[in-house]
Amino acid sequence: MALESLTQAVLKFRDERNWAQFHSLRNLIVSLNLEAAELLELTQWKNDEEMSALAGDSRTHEALRDECADVLLYLLLIADKAGIDLEIAARRKLEKNAAKYPVEKAYGSSRKYTRLED
Repeated sequence: MALESLTQAVLKFRDERNWAQFHSLRNLIVSLNLEAAELLELTQWKNDEEMSALAGDSRTHEALRDECADVLLYLLLIADKAGIDLEIAARRKLEKNAAKYPVEKAYGSSRKYTRLED
């Protein structure tokens, strides 16, 4: 489903419940962060091996999928409220990142762009 179509579906869901009144930009950003924290909570006390095994455990995988969806849905609402075209914004950000992290300097490195010369 394309982002615009998904955005329209979430707006319809919201409007059918008269929830737009609660969706100030601030409230949406707070809610996004709360959902991101729930996503993060799935990693609590797990090592990398346990995290890699999440895909094989149907219950945990479902929780991971649901939290990812919650984050995406709030992000779509934020972008709609702020008048941001997420596809254009993502493409522009990729261009900026490509300039900050040229392949010849960043390949195989986890360093921040300000430290690539070190």
